[in-house]
Order: sequence, then C-alpha cells, then structure tokens
Amino acid sequence: MNDFDRPTGLGLDLAYQPALADFGEPLHEVTFVVVDLETTGTSAQSSSITEFGAVKVRGGEVLGEFQSLVNPGTPITPFVARLTGITNGMVAQAPRLDSVLPAFLEFLGDAVIVAHNAPFDVGFLRAACRDLDYAWPGNEVVDTVQLARRVVPRTEAPNCKLSTLAMLFGARVTPEHRALADALATVDVLHALLERLAGWGVTHRADLKSATARVPDAIRRKHTLAAGLPDAPGVYLFRGPSDEVLYIGRSVSIRNRVRSYFTASEKRGRMAEMLRLATAVTPLVCATELEAQVREIRLIAEQKPWYNKRSKNPERACWLHLTSEPHPRLAVTRRTPADPLTHHMLGPFLTGGQARLAAEALQSVVDIRTCTRRLPPLPRSGSVACARAELGRCPAPCTNAGSQHEDAVSAVRRVLDGQGQDLVAALRDRMNRLSELERYEEAAAVRNGLRALLTAGDRGSRHQALHRVAELVAASPGRRPGHWDVAVIHHGRLVAATSARSLHDVLEAARAAVLTAEVPPELDNPASWAEETDLIDAWLSSGRTRLLSASEPWCQPAVSLSRQLAETFGQRGHVTQ
Repeated sequence: MNDFDRPTGLGLDLAYQPALADFGEPLHEVTFVVVDLETTGTSAQSSSITEFGAVKVRGGEVLGEFQSLVNPGTPITPFVARLTGITNGMVAQAPRLDSVLPAFLEFLGDAVIVAHNAPFDVGFLRAACRDLDYAWPGNEVVDTVQLARRVVPRTEAPNCKLSTLAMLFGARVTPEHRALADALATVDVLHALLERLAGWGVTHRADLKSATARVPDAIRRKHTLAAGLPDAPGVYLFRGPSDEVLYIGRSVSIRNRVRSYFTASEKRGRMAEMLRLATAVTPLVCATELEAQVREIRLIAEQKPWYNKRSKNPERACWLHLTSEPHPRLAVTRRTPADPLTHHMLGPFLTGGQARLAAEALQSVVDIRTCTRRLPPLPRSGSVACARAELGRCPAPCTNAGSQHEDAVSAVRRVLDGQGQDLVAALRDRMNRLSELERYEEAAAVRNGLRALLTAGDRGSRHQALHRVAELVAASPGRRPGHWDVAVIHHGRLVAATSARSLHDVLEAARAAVLTAEVPPELDNPASWAEETDLIDAWLSSGRTRLLSASEPWCQPAVSLSRQLAETFGQRGHVTQ
C-alpha cells in the first residue's frame, strides 16, 4: 500500500506499513574501505606516506585489496625503518605519491572509510589531496578506536591498540606495522565491534554517526522505541508507563526524528528525563507537512504534555482594547470576541508583555487616561486629580469634562481598527527625536512598543482575512517531486488535507478533500486559533501556493498596520495570492 492507496484527511488514524527501505541502509549492505598508511613520521604537514594498504569489504566479504609502496622523496630514518620494516632501498624504485594517490581514490570510490585511529590516516590523505590538487572526496569516516572505547571494557582489554584488539577478537592477521597486514587485522576488529554494537541498536549506516557519542545506556537501550515507525511526515507522541502523553513532536520523517532522540544530537536536558520515562511512541502519519504542523499544535493544546514548552496554552494570546465605560482606557484582555475588528481590538499579541509595550507606546503620543479606576460620565464636584495627572501622565477626565479625552479615545480607536497611520507616524517621529537627543533607552522603549503594535496589527489583519472566508481550497508543491499538497481551510482552520501525485490530479484530490472535510475541534477562546492560523497564513503566503477556490474574496484591508510594519521595520507587508 502506498501513500495514495490509503485514505487521507485531517483527524483520521492512517494505517501505515513501513517498507524495509524506510529504515535506511543496513550495515551489511554498506561498502567499507579499511585503510592503513605507513609514513616517515607523525605529522601530516612535515612527513610523507611510504605505504598504502586498503581492503574493501561488504557484508563480511572481502571485495578487493589495494597495496603499494610509495617513494616519499625523503630519507626514511633508522627508527621508522626498524618500526615498519620499510627501508630506503625498498622504496627507491617505488612510484611517487602523484601516481599512487589517483589509483587509491578510484579504489575508494564513495565507500565509508574505516581506520584505526582514523584522524592520523585521514589527516595524511587530506594533506596528500591538498598537495596534489585533488578535491577531498568527503567520504564518511569510522574510527575503530572510538568504537572500541564504547563497547570494550577495561576488564577485557587494558587499551585499544590494534594489536590488543586483534588478539582479543582473534584476528586472522597479526598487525606488524605494514599497511596491508594492519588493514586486514582492522577488518576483523571492525566486524567484531559491529557485532557488539548491534546489541546497542547500531544496525544501520545512520547509526554509526552517533555510535561513539556519550549517550547514557538507559537512553540508548530504548532505541527500540523507534522500530517500525514510518518514514513519512506526521506527529509522534512519546507515552509514559500509564500510557500518558509525555511529549508531542512532528517531523517530515517520524522514524528519523524519533531515532535522533537516542543519539548525542539530542542536547536538551528535559528530553533525557522524558526518554527515561518513555515506554512507547505512537505515530500519526499525515498526508502533508501542513497537516502535521496543525495536528501537533492541536494535540499539544489538548493533551498539555509535561515536557512540551510551546503551544500548551494558546488561550494566553492577548488583545489590546478600549474598556467599555464613559471614559475608556487601554487595557489588555484574553477574552476574544468572534470578530475583534468590530469591537475595536488589536491582536493577538504573543504575550501580555508585548501588549503592554504597545499600550505604553500609544500612551506616549496620545493623551488618553492611564488610571484604572472606573469614572462617572461627569466629574464630581470637588474631584481631585490623581498623582499620574500631576506628573503629566493622565489627562484627568475625572476633573475635566472637555472633549480632549474623547479626541484621544477616537485616535486610539482608529489604531485598534487598523487605520491609525497618524499615530504610527507620531511614534516614529518620537523614536527618531529621542535618538537624536541621545536618549537611547527611551527611544528603544518606543521602538519596541511600535514594533509590538505593528506586528500585532499585521497579524490580526491577516487572521481576519482568513477567518472571514468560509471555505478556501489551495495547493502547493510537495516535498516529493511532482506531488502536490492540497488543503481545505474553513474560517482560518484546517479541515482537510491530502496529496496529489501530479498537477493533473490536483483538482480531483481537492474535490475529494472538500467532500471529506471534518469539523475542527471547538475552542473556548477564538484566540486559540492564532497559532494554527499563523501556520496556514505562512503556507498560503509562501509564493508557491496556488489558490483553487474561495467562497468569499480573500484579501486584507487596503490600508492596514501591516504596510506600516513593512515601511518601518522592513517586514512582509501583506498576504500574497
């Protein structure tokens, strides 16, 4: 069964039978070239190669051997001659390096390089390529010394020298500081080490990259949790002993991502704690990457896993609004009506702190009251202004029944409705003026508030543009060549997702997706839609997505704070279609 034979759609548990190829290249199919070099010294910068020895193996079978003495062009010292048995007389008629190196590189091909103390041999090979103007092929390198340090305890072998390991594993050839003999001995050591590493879950080529990393045994042993997971986009749920959800993530390849948690590439401390508790991983295959992204944030908001940090509390999105009282003031709220633009509200802001920054910026250029007590329509006789008014931070409508405060409220209302270009310009002027006066901290505060204000305005206008469209169908090129991802969106929320095998099949796939669209889960607070709508907006605005149909015109207001955002901070100004 392939990806197009199974049913697709948001919210369905899709059965998936992984193929053998999903697990990467097994080690028994990997071609290794085991290399050993003899040299005139230990420095690749000042010493030369005197002998090449290499053995090509795959699946435990020797495919070929390469051996050649090399005339180093410099005398071999008596000490090195005694150590290796290679004398000046032996290399006098041997070919030069410029003749041997090309033949060796051809023998190597794209195989994985294996060497005992690989930095030494690879260092000389790199230097040789550099000196002779050959590009280093960049083959993957495996060091048997590092592998041995992971799986051979000191109680078995006092050190990881080649001679020690060859004796421990019963190598058929005894190392003797000659290139081919040492390479043959290393072949047997490699195979013995790979047998031991299989018990650690190192069974595929990708596993070798992390085999030498210091990963706690308790975590490495749990690599089996990744067995059988699909190499497909989707969401994965780590579960604990009571089947509770510990952590939720998503990836374009569930299998590869989950396997990475058991390697040294995972650096987060809380993940190590989570992995010690994990007993199973549940995969949810998705038809498209967008569906995987949406599923992830919905599941995190629903399950609130202990080890997830983001998306757990979407209800914390904030809005800036005018209070409903005779003398309104700016306030931050988490309660969101269905249509914020008709209620003079700006947002959503990611945090309450960002909303307060925007409010303070507005209050610095418009004379709106900042006190929090509720005021009567008309000032009472004998009313005394508060300390804020004495400091010039409040117009004191509690003592003044004039129209000054009403004008300020009208100006702020225009900003909340996305039409406050005059106040935005005033904030820009104030920021520049403070900077010219070298009052940099005050200028930075205005800048931060202006950025928060414009960013929320841009975000809100984009969201409203999508929320007003009852049904929108669009398609975008998928990750696989020729394939297209199709999405059906209702009021800014994803209700169906599928994939088409070619551009010719897109319309048919779209029609099927519309017919099978499901109702997304209800949310107590429409602000909870924010992160999902952000994902959909980014997908639609990528420049690669094609709009197939829309029940209503999909556009943003002709004049909005998003344009001001682009002009002020150079960010994107509007949704492209």
